[in-house]
Amino acid sequence: MQQIEAERSVGARLDALPARAVWPLVVLISLGAFFEFYDLMMTAYISPILVRDGVFHLGARGLFGLDDQASFAAATFLGLFVGTIAFARIADRFGRRAIFTFSLIWYTAATLVMAAANGPVGVDLARFFAGVGVGVELVTIDAYLAELAGPGRRGRVFAVSQAIQFTAVPVVAFVSLALAPRTVLGLAGWRWVAILGAAAALAVWFIRARLPESPRWLAAHGRLAEAWAIVERLEGGHARSPAPVSATASAPIAEAPKPAPAAAVSPFAPAWRGRTVMLTVFNLAQAIGYYGFANWAPALIAARGHPILKSLLYGAVIAIAWPLSSLACAPLADRLERRRLIALACLATAALGLLFGVQTAPAALIVFGVAIVFSNNLMSLAFHAYQAEVFPTLVRARAAGFVYAWSRLSTALSSFAIAALLRAAGVGAVFAFIALAMVTAAAAVGLFGPPARGRALETI
Repeated sequence: MQQIEAERSVGARLDALPARAVWPLVVLISLGAFFEFYDLMMTAYISPILVRDGVFHLGARGLFGLDDQASFAAATFLGLFVGTIAFARIADRFGRRAIFTFSLIWYTAATLVMAAANGPVGVDLARFFAGVGVGVELVTIDAYLAELAGPGRRGRVFAVSQAIQFTAVPVVAFVSLALAPRTVLGLAGWRWVAILGAAAALAVWFIRARLPESPRWLAAHGRLAEAWAIVERLEGGHARSPAPVSATASAPIAEAPKPAPAAAVSPFAPAWRGRTVMLTVFNLAQAIGYYGFANWAPALIAARGHPILKSLLYGAVIAIAWPLSSLACAPLADRLERRRLIALACLATAALGLLFGVQTAPAALIVFGVAIVFSNNLMSLAFHAYQAEVFPTLVRARAAGFVYAWSRLSTALSSFAIAALLRAAGVGAVFAFIALAMVTAAAAVGLFGPPARGRALETI
């Protein structure tokens, strides 16, 4: 009981923090995630360049007898799967801040190795190891943001964070477009795309060293003096009245309570098992629609008969919608119940994808591509908040990591399915596959998800 009251007390003070204390931390967190998304989206934009430069091959000449873009995307997301499912738990054990330090350095090293590779096997191996670092980072970011933001602005916090992260998409798109035809200092353009991302990520590592540990994580592990010190520093003399908590929790508690048994905080404990299964099914399905478009947009446009450089240009124009869509959707983030918002966005992507699949004119491809980005990113900002907030602090990163990991495995496997469908049946078949997946995702969350909007984390 003392443990619960301590967590609720710290949580209530965090939920009452003024905006001036919260938003700078959101920006610092999101700057690191910017480079994680730069790395993820690099898959789509440098693949056509790698084909043109002879590093990757199409059709039967590629690894496993499929386009090398499929193995490139698969290696990235298999790494994300391993990083998320195997290492997310260390963020629950050792803290959120330690993961932020470790993962950016890991990503930088692996990406520089990829920039030096000369064939598909070397590129794919480096991408796999980069994905391991990125996977654990993204889940930890979600856990930290959920623990920092109060219930009245949690959706907006994820929306603004996602907008900052997604600025990486047009950046990598236009950097790829600018460097694609060039060799600089004896290095091919695609290598510079990777090097620039890795170097800038290392710079952000120094900037983000100012981040404090999550007070909710500290309180959940009995480190109450540290939790209260951080909360008081964040309040900075501008504290507002927190939500009512028990009188026994109105002041810091001196001694640390015993931690809960491991079985009680497992994502498969009876209290959380249904949520774990529901979100696992959702993530298996949503990733096909989300990354099926994100990773393949330039290739899908090229399959309509447009040259590679023009497909990159159209993809870059569509990419501008990534950060704008998150900001545009922010007002909705806390107004509608999160599970319904997710389901509606999934159904919109399904319908828009089918329409995109029958377009050939550049203007129509761009219009429907932008519309898909809006619906996909509305789903993304809502479900990232949702899958972090529906689990308790002691298991938040582990549980969110477990369910999210299946989206990574799904993307890796669906990359081969999309490559085969594109070659055998064309763009229309790819989007029929995506539509079916998004309808499944909508049903999983819309029918079986618990309500979460407007609730403190300790009460969901």
